[in-house]
Amino acid sequence: MKLEHVLQSKGNAVETVRPSATVTELLAKLAQFNIGALVVSDDGQTVVGIVSERDVVRHLATGGAAILEQPVSSIMTPTVTCAPPSATTADLMGLMTTSRVRHVPVLDSDEHIIGIVSIGDVVKSRLGELEEERNALVEYVNVGR
Repeated sequence: MKLEHVLQSKGNAVETVRPSATVTELLAKLAQFNIGALVVSDDGQTVVGIVSERDVVRHLATGGAAILEQPVSSIMTPTVTCAPPSATTADLMGLMTTSRVRHVPVLDSDEHIIGIVSIGDVVKSRLGELEEERNALVEYVNVGR
């Protein structure tokens, strides 16, 4: 299944945070939207970085509570693994595995954010595909009887 189809079913809303926002503001947004990562963007359209709950935890462990008042840019990952809407979920599984990431922004040909896909979205999509295959096989076997 292509990512454009995944985005059609899950929606293409992408929450972003500015690089200048504090880590405390980042945590408030993560909690507000019940999500595990935010795309870092100055304009809500282009990717500057990505930041996750894990980034916060790792920096808290090394820098203590002072990190909460630091800008998001100080803890974000600036090199972001992205994918086009034409990529398949199989492509994305490989990309997520080799890049060791759980969230991948989907960008159009102009490099603008059109969605984000998480490992949970990929698993849900793959389970749907397997269920469809299973149903087709059961129907095929039952028709042959």
